[in-house]
Amino acid sequence: MSVATTAPQPSGPSIGLAHAHAHAAGLSEEAGHAGAQRIVVGYGFWIFLISDIIMFSAFFATYAVLTDSTAGGPSGRDLFDLRTVAVETGCLLASTFFCGIAGIGAQARRNAMFHGAMAVTFVLGAGFVAIELHEFATMIGEGAGPARSAFLSAFFALIGCHGLHVSAGLLWLLTMMAQVYAKGYRDDILRRILCFSLFWHTLDIVWVGLFSLVYLAGTAPT
Repeated sequence: MSVATTAPQPSGPSIGLAHAHAHAAGLSEEAGHAGAQRIVVGYGFWIFLISDIIMFSAFFATYAVLTDSTAGGPSGRDLFDLRTVAVETGCLLASTFFCGIAGIGAQARRNAMFHGAMAVTFVLGAGFVAIELHEFATMIGEGAGPARSAFLSAFFALIGCHGLHVSAGLLWLLTMMAQVYAKGYRDDILRRILCFSLFWHTLDIVWVGLFSLVYLAGTAPT
C-alpha cells in the first residue's frame, strides 16, 4: 500500500524572505532605470548647449566677415548707443546673479528665496528683451533694417537669435516656478532647475562676446 507524499510547503518566514528579495530586486531595477534616464537626459542637455554654442559661433563668424559690408549705409558707429547697451548688459548680468541665488534657494528648499530670485531674474530678463526690441524698432524706423545691407542682416540675425533664446528662457523660467509650486523640490525638478541655470548662464557668456565683438568693436574709432 503506497503512502501519498506531498511537497513541503514554504513556511511563513520563507515566504516573507522571498517577497523581500523580489521587492528589493524591483527597487534595484527601478533605481537602475532612473539612473540611466538621468544620464541620458544630462548627456542630451549638454549636446543641446554645445550645439547652441556652435550655432552662435557660426553667426559670430558671419558677422565678423560682413562687418564692413554696409553697402554705403550706416555702420555700427552711426547706429549703436553704448549707454543703452550698457544698461541692457547690466540687466542680463544682474539676472544671472539672481538666477544663481534661485538655484541656492531651490537646493535649500526655501520658497521665498527661490521664487523671489526667479521673479527678479524674470523682470531683469524681460527688461533686457524690451531694450533690445526698442533698439531694433529704432533702427528699422531710421531705415536701417536687416534688408539695408549685409552688415545689418548679420547684425539682426546674431542679436535677434540671442534675444529669441532669452525669450525662450523666460518661458522656461515661468515653467520652473509653476512646477516647484505644484510639485515641490523633487529630484527631477531640481535637475530641471539646474539645466535652466546652465542655459541662462550660457546666454550671459554669449552676450559678453556679443557686447565685445558687436558693440565695443563696432563703435571703436578707426
